[in-house]
Order: sequence, then C-alpha cells, then structure tokens
Amino acid sequence: MLGGTNFVGVNNVRRSYEMDMCSGPLFQKILLFSIPLMCSGILQLLFNAADIIVVGQFTGSTALAAVGSTTSLINLLVNLFIGLSVGANVVIARSYGAGDMEAVHRGVHTTILAAAVSGVVLIFVGLAISRPVLELMGTAEDVLDQALIYIRIYFLGMPVVLLYNFGAAILRAVGDTKRPMYFLLIAGVVNVIFNLIFVIKFHLGVAGVAIATVISQVISAGLVVLCLFRSHGAYQLIPSELRIHGDQLRAILRIGLPAGLQSVLFNFSNVIIQSSVNTFGWIVVAGNTAANNIEGFVYTSMNAVYQTALSFTSQNMGARNYRRVDRVLGECLLLVAGIGLTFGVGAYLMGEHLLGIYTSDPEVITYGLYRLSIVCATYFLCGLMDVMAGSIRGLGYSITPMLVSLIGSCLLRIVWILTVFQISHTQRTLYISYPLSWALTASTHGICYLILRKKAFREQPA
Repeated sequence: MLGGTNFVGVNNVRRSYEMDMCSGPLFQKILLFSIPLMCSGILQLLFNAADIIVVGQFTGSTALAAVGSTTSLINLLVNLFIGLSVGANVVIARSYGAGDMEAVHRGVHTTILAAAVSGVVLIFVGLAISRPVLELMGTAEDVLDQALIYIRIYFLGMPVVLLYNFGAAILRAVGDTKRPMYFLLIAGVVNVIFNLIFVIKFHLGVAGVAIATVISQVISAGLVVLCLFRSHGAYQLIPSELRIHGDQLRAILRIGLPAGLQSVLFNFSNVIIQSSVNTFGWIVVAGNTAANNIEGFVYTSMNAVYQTALSFTSQNMGARNYRRVDRVLGECLLLVAGIGLTFGVGAYLMGEHLLGIYTSDPEVITYGLYRLSIVCATYFLCGLMDVMAGSIRGLGYSITPMLVSLIGSCLLRIVWILTVFQISHTQRTLYISYPLSWALTASTHGICYLILRKKAFREQPA
C-alpha cells in the first residue's frame, strides 16, 4: 500500500499491452516486443528526416548542411539525459519482474519528475553553448546562422522530448511497445504536414522545420503522459504523488548515468569526426548528412533489439530466471546481426536512390554514397556491440560497458583522428574508424558479459 493506491492482484492480471517476459516462447516475444520498437525508432527518425528532406528539396543544400551540422551537438547534450531513461527502464522492469508493485509506483513518479526537471535544464544549457560549440566544431560561416536558428528552436522543446522518452521507457519496462509507436505515428504525420506548410507556404526555412518538429514532440509527449495518467495499477501516473524517491533515483542514476555518459562519449567522438568532415567543405558535409540520416534508420532498427535485450534481461533478473537471461542474449545477437546485415548492406546497394530523396545534387549524392559503402555496410558490428552492452546493463552493471565503450570506441576514434587521419587526410581514413571501433568494443563486451553474469547470478537476492 502506497499513497492510498492498492496494488493487490495487479501483478497477476496483465493487460493486453503488457508482456510477461519471464515465461513462454522467447523468440516470438522478442519479435513482438522489438518490432513496435523498430517502428517507433523509425518514426522518431522521420522527424529529423522530414526536416532534412524538406530543406534539401525546397530551400537548398546550404540549409541541408545547416540542419545536419547540428545533429552531433544535439545528440551530445540530449543523450546524457536519455541515458537516465535506460536506468528507469532497468529499475522499473526489474521491480515489475519481481512483483514489487510499490517499487514500480515509486519509480514511475520519480522518473517523470526527473524528466521534466532535466528538460528545463537542457533548455538553458543548449541555448548557452550552441554558438560557441558550433564554432568550435568548425561549422562553415555560410551555414552557421541557419544552424543556430534550428538548434535554438529545437532546444526549446527539450522538456517534451525527455517526457516522451522517459514515459516510453516506463511503458517498455512493463512490456508495452505498441502505444508509444502509435503516438509517434500521429506526431510524425503532424510533423510532415507542418514542415510542408511552414517551408513551402510561409518560406520559414530551417526555422519552419524546427518549429514543426517541436510541435510534433509536444503531441507525442502529451499522448504518452496521458496514457500513463489513464493506466491502471502500479505504473499509473498520479500528479499529486509526483516526487523524487531517493532509493529509486539512486538506482536509476547508478544504471542510467553511466549509460548517458557513454552516449555523451560516443557523441563527443562523433563531434570530432563531424569537425573533421567539415574540413572537406560543405558539399561533403551535405553528402555526409544525408548518408548519416539513412544510417540512422539502420541503427534505430538495431537499437530496438538493444532495448529488447535490456528489458528482457532486467525482468528475468528480477524473477531470478537466470537460464532465460543467457537465452535472451543469444537470440538478440542473432536477430540484431540479421537486421544489421540486411538493412545495412541493402541501404548501401540502394544508396543512390535513397540519397536522391534528400537532394538532387549529384556531387552530394556521390559523397553520401561513399560514406554508405564503408559505414553502413558494416553497421551490424555496432548492433552486436550495443546488444552486449544492453545485456550487461540488464544484469545490473553499467559502469563496465561505459568504460569499455570509452576505451574501445571513443578513445580509439579520437586517437585515430589525431594520428592516422593526420597522416592520411582522406574520407576513407576517417570513416574506417567506425567499423574498427565497433569490432573491438563488441569483442570486449562479450568477455565482460561472461565474467559479470556469474557475479550477478551469485549476488541476486534469493
């Protein structure tokens, strides 16, 4: 009993949107869980893709480069806080698998309040550092002003961005990946409509696509919060009970903060790579932007399997179903490898047609296709790396995958750029750092999992 809310019997009656991850046919449930996640991730990417396509086709390649040059900086700041949603997912899923509904209730209200506060903080941080960081990244003068307009409007929507992501993490923890997908579908349609209106009719350029993106994010966040408000049982959102519970916050930070720092470190290395790309001129930047956006669709499909491994491992650890934990990892690795190879190689083979959606400039398409040939075709390695890290986090360890990623991926890329890239200043030398770092980090994660799983199984309370 907590805050007047009765949870008796809640754990025994699972509603249609929830999923029991601890029993039944595993691979079938992994697919049922991950497919809506893939669709959600793709829809979320369409927010940015719609921005890039509209400005590329109706405003020009300079505007395309302006929007693209902000991606690394946005991810650098946002992913620290999004990492906390990983912590919320693990903590709530483990409590849910263990049948501790009061802990679920406390975790939900701590998570939502933390999301709102973090979003407000990000507004001020983003507005303060956007210009100096973009200048430090070597953003070309002819795109800097447009990039600043886009990123400043985007950061005004940070509270709703985090509310959606944290709210969706709560729903994933109890097995619900369908409703967040529906919410993003609605918001995505709205985003495309307003993009076209603001850019074509009102000629607002990058400001128009930024405003449309924020409007769509308000809608998706509003729908996920309303969903939690109307839910029943332990994960129902009750505004009067919004407060920070110290035990839940500490548990979320223990898992989520290292995950967020890992994302920051990855994106820090990507900022350095983007700065290196900027040295080749705005045409290469535009091609890199379009190719990177295509790769995003491959990545988000694989990332759905990472999130699946995270949630399934967490629930089964809560239920002390250790044999199933190992099966989750094995089947998720097979699934993510299949997705990465099929989508990654397929995107490269269809690259000319796909890049043509973003721009009609043949030179931009040529540079974009070159990136796809190196990065996208080997993207399955990144999927293997992420699933291994997700399983380790599901076991309850988050610092280890962060340190492995710091050394194996981020540090390697930075050293590569400062040494090898300086000797051979080519796009090929720059892009090859991606598959090399993925392969090294995935291998190290695999060794760490074999060591930590034994420790986690011993330490789990009986």
